[in-house]
Amino acid sequence: MGMAERVEAVLKAGTAPNLHAVVVMRGGEVVVEHYGAGVDQRITEEPRHVVFDRDTPHDVRSVTKSVVALLYGVALRDGLVPPPDARLVEQFPEYPDLVADPARAHLTVAHALTMTLGIDWNEDLPYTSPANSEIAMELAPDRYRFVLERPVVEEAGKRWRYCGGASALLGGLIARGAGEPLAEYAAKALFEPLGITRTEWVKGTDGVAMAAAGLRLRPLDLAALGRLVLGGGLGIVPEQWVREMTRPRVVIDGDFRYGYQWYVSTGDRPWTEAIGNGGQRLLVLPGEELVVAVTAGDYNAEQVSATAVLDAVLDH
Repeated sequence: MGMAERVEAVLKAGTAPNLHAVVVMRGGEVVVEHYGAGVDQRITEEPRHVVFDRDTPHDVRSVTKSVVALLYGVALRDGLVPPPDARLVEQFPEYPDLVADPARAHLTVAHALTMTLGIDWNEDLPYTSPANSEIAMELAPDRYRFVLERPVVEEAGKRWRYCGGASALLGGLIARGAGEPLAEYAAKALFEPLGITRTEWVKGTDGVAMAAAGLRLRPLDLAALGRLVLGGGLGIVPEQWVREMTRPRVVIDGDFRYGYQWYVSTGDRPWTEAIGNGGQRLLVLPGEELVVAVTAGDYNAEQVSATAVLDAVLDH
């Protein structure tokens, strides 16, 4: 049974009930493309029923973080942002009390890129709760100060702790360095050179693009970003940065590692992946020239639809 037939079998079996779309590329060519219908929830809005097609943008939620990492590489090449070894808090001189705090002096941009800041941060709670640190950040009057002033609970660089605040800081550094909003810089520096013209970037109540979860893309364009990673940046993102970004740097669990805002597997079948709430997935398997983009509606729940389709594609 071929890949397309395996995906079709999953759809007929009903084991991916909230699948919205899947696009598979091999060797740069689309080999599977499917769109469905179902209840979707644009971040910050109420759920609604949507019939999807190839021109329908979809929330990619925390896949946004991985796109921000791509942008950081472009901005770094252009001299707009500090290098990973730069001191982090010093990049925000408007908070002199935090800059002067010796407990934060060792923090670097790399600690934000790898989510190893060592600060008190908890996203294990539902994203409907203001006790969730990312939601609290969005409700705060100043998102950057909110992140940087979190209590330091352990030495940075030692342990991975999922942190949308780290991504917000990176997005802020890019926007400041570029001298324009994150979405506008992203359009010129990344999306348009890749041929992506239909994007949205949801803003927080402060009018700032949500660097942790606000991006909306067509599934085909999500796959194109995977093709860029597979192709070493395609001359848009520096190849050296793509290598650094996808290098396993901190252990999450077993073979499951984290690079610069990207997940990495070091197992028998190495892959790089961006993952978002609800079943938003962008999987890149370099050894097989394979890219898989999935969008789904399993928000705040187990990603059963995405897992079923990915298993079919990978023939697990």
